[in-house]
Amino acid sequence: MVGLMTLNSCDDFLSVNPKTQMTQDVLYSSESGFKDALTGVYIQLKSNSVYGQSLSMTTIEQLISNWNVTTNTLESKIGLYNYTDASVEAKFNSIFSQQYSVIANINAILAKLEEKHDVFKNEQLYKLIKGECLGLRAYCHFDVLRLWGPVPVNNNSTNKILPYVKVLSKESATYNTYQEYQANLIADLNQADSLLKAVDPIQSYSLLDLGRPSANGTTSFNPNDTYFAYRYLRLNYYAIKALEARVNLWYGNKDAAYASAKTVIQALNPDGSTKFRLGTAADMTAKDFSLMNEHIFSLYDFELNSKYNNQFANGIIYKGTTETTVKSQLYGNTGTDIREVNLWQLITLPNASKTYVCQKYNVPAIAPSGFADQNRIPMLRLSELYLIAIETAPSAEAQTLWATFRTARNITVTTLPADPLMAQLELVKEYRKEFVAEGQSFYAYKRINAAKANVLWTPTAAVINYVVPLPRTEPVPTN
Repeated sequence: MVGLMTLNSCDDFLSVNPKTQMTQDVLYSSESGFKDALTGVYIQLKSNSVYGQSLSMTTIEQLISNWNVTTNTLESKIGLYNYTDASVEAKFNSIFSQQYSVIANINAILAKLEEKHDVFKNEQLYKLIKGECLGLRAYCHFDVLRLWGPVPVNNNSTNKILPYVKVLSKESATYNTYQEYQANLIADLNQADSLLKAVDPIQSYSLLDLGRPSANGTTSFNPNDTYFAYRYLRLNYYAIKALEARVNLWYGNKDAAYASAKTVIQALNPDGSTKFRLGTAADMTAKDFSLMNEHIFSLYDFELNSKYNNQFANGIIYKGTTETTVKSQLYGNTGTDIREVNLWQLITLPNASKTYVCQKYNVPAIAPSGFADQNRIPMLRLSELYLIAIETAPSAEAQTLWATFRTARNITVTTLPADPLMAQLELVKEYRKEFVAEGQSFYAYKRINAAKANVLWTPTAAVINYVVPLPRTEPVPTN
């Protein structure tokens, strides 16, 4: 049950984290305690059961058969949408539990922020932490909805679907209707937007400057508290705008999605340069495979090199034993697409077999300092904002954005279909190319309720089911 689980998970977290091995009263008696608690949330987010693997590289990608699988394994059953299999059920239950565990810890911080507001000597820090917490709560709840919630197309049901949990309690959480859940989600985002717009230094400094804070005046960014640095590794103001765009597109609020997406696309540094830019062939050539300049929000994972070596470079996660499948079926054999040409590698394993692997997380073993450090799992990227804006903009501007996006990817500029449904399918193809190993393609298919014929690599025996069942331990929602 969500209510009991959240309280226990928070207690467990406080007991095992070295920096917070203390009672909550002691932890939240200082600004540094709140910083440590929020850092603990980010550490949870990058755990393998959520965004460290399951909701980026593995389980969510297996739902759309992005990787080769062996018959009758957990991975093959996920690709067949066999949600009743015990191993599949356990896998998704673990993700569900961990997401609400993260939410519980966020709610613990938010409750103490109000109770202990007076410990903050710096009101900007208070607003920064509160804004991040509200944004993270929305981010996690939205992905719960995107997995366990209904397909959003024409959804006017008044049934209770999922709990939007805003308090830490021993009582079972109250389930919300689709519309109630939406209202709670938008309310969190609106408040986070207002708080972070007032204090987030990402609006005033470049990503490069944020990655090299200096207390001795050697750079333009000299914060009194380095907690305000490295904002691209936290749910910053522009990440809130990006999440607003993602959420509003899901709910069909196209004007709001377009406005938020354009805010990010048009964001500028003080010198007039673009704050976030689309990656190019030059970035890929420099082995920046995740295109860091596109990252609006990413999770720092110092184990990323090991994950790549243990999961991809050793041939566990792969697609095909030659280049043909990916190059022809995913990219269309353009010969120029920077993703097609650079992102994948045919490797030979010790047993002489060959596998075709994605290099997105092939980062240096020894990380450079500052913004150049590639140990990041992208959570929100500029390319997604372009795809959202293209879908929601007036037709002439949509075509201009489409041309900009395709030019950056070094592929021929085409004319977008005039039929909105056909245009959606064209854009979903780009989600599939763009977000390999990032977990966004399944959601793109679900949002438009894509037919099996339009979902690349779906097994013949699969019956697509975009709605993951709630864990059996959850109470049946009362409608």
